[in-house]
Amino acid sequence: MTNRRSFLKTAGAAMLGAAAVSRAAQGAVPEAPSMDKATTQPPLAPAGGRPYNPVVTLNGWTLPWRMKNGVKEFHLVGEPVVREIAPGMKANLWGYNGQSPGPTIEVVEGDKVRLFVTNKLPEHTTIHWHGQRLPNGMDGVGGLNQPQIPVGKTFVYEFVAKRPGTFMYHPHADEMTQMAMGMMGFWITHPKNPAFMKVDRDFVFLLNAYDIDPGSYTPKTNTMLDFNLWTWNSRAFPGIDPLVCRLGDKVRIRIGNLTMTNHPIHLHGHEFVVTGTDGGWTAPGSRWPEVTTDVAVGQMRAIEFDATDPGDWAFHCHKSHHTMNPMGHQVPNMIGIDHRGVAEKILRLVPEYMVMGERGMADMGEMEMPLPDNTLPMMTGTGPFGAIEMGGMFTTVKIRAGLARNDYKDPGWYKHPAGTVAYEWNGTAPLAERVAPAAKQRGPTVSVRKPAGHGKH
Repeated sequence: MTNRRSFLKTAGAAMLGAAAVSRAAQGAVPEAPSMDKATTQPPLAPAGGRPYNPVVTLNGWTLPWRMKNGVKEFHLVGEPVVREIAPGMKANLWGYNGQSPGPTIEVVEGDKVRLFVTNKLPEHTTIHWHGQRLPNGMDGVGGLNQPQIPVGKTFVYEFVAKRPGTFMYHPHADEMTQMAMGMMGFWITHPKNPAFMKVDRDFVFLLNAYDIDPGSYTPKTNTMLDFNLWTWNSRAFPGIDPLVCRLGDKVRIRIGNLTMTNHPIHLHGHEFVVTGTDGGWTAPGSRWPEVTTDVAVGQMRAIEFDATDPGDWAFHCHKSHHTMNPMGHQVPNMIGIDHRGVAEKILRLVPEYMVMGERGMADMGEMEMPLPDNTLPMMTGTGPFGAIEMGGMFTTVKIRAGLARNDYKDPGWYKHPAGTVAYEWNGTAPLAERVAPAAKQRGPTVSVRKPAGHGKH
């Protein structure tokens, strides 16, 4: 029989692990907020501590904290979560505080930080603070720097946020499983001078990928390369929110990559410069204009641009198969093959049969094919002019005049001024000019001088 004393003793042991016995353990553990929404949440204005300009996490949120005796305290809970990848599909993942990825952590350069980490997973875990300068015993590599965090226990990490920049957090325990299940999050250390590198809009998101068979819910964690869901913050298009910007804003986008491959991230309509990596801010003299930047595995890139041109600008990974949703990797190329004779015979046996791929795959974006439960169309999304024919790592940067400073609501589709949309030509088709072949010219004369003694034989 459980009495009050034994209950409190058991609960206390479950809340604080042996490695957590420190000054932090003498006080109550801070609350662990949770989030169940998959939409982008407003920036979290600092309620205490030093001021900073908050970021906006794409399809995510910032973790609240409390100040205690001059220390900024957070509480992360590693746990199984259900994440909506896009409308019509959910996945059984592992994450933090109700979501995968976990919430963004925001601090200020020089802050003393204390992080309580509770393990509600079915196995042990740790957290590595990717890119941080901190005491070796706080680096989070299980077995090397600390004991693993057992199931049901809470450990405490304490360090000073020494340098400003963009970082990530993720387990360093059974990484193949835990990261493949979605355990990761963003960390922002703001400069102590709020005016340094200030921008009007500051977005963050992580690149991640999953292999989830159509009709199933749990990723295959042993997959090395053949992923079928390429996501930003565990969301696939059309489930990725737009990045809404006010015309004239200076915009920063911070991108972290914890997938198994690199991603060339491309922005339409504007050029940008890379202003930061996970190693820190880049020197102004080292920057040059780009429209695509490659983000390698384990890296972060911060890009900045001026939102000078209104519109709905595509923003995506430039690996074409990363802008597709689940599809078979062994599908043959049927372009140019006449299906008609075979299709007639198949239709007698399978009335719902659809001819696929003989003129390319664009038709797949408009077909309303029956799908297995809990999966997504390969190509999806509808815009003001029809099917967008994209999936995966794709969204839009929506730039509008007249938005309020902190207005991040989707403004709808862009209304193009008259005469600014590509149109069909209905006049006489222009003749293709042919260039006459150039007259054959003789090449330059080359004389060869033979060495002495190499005359007639």
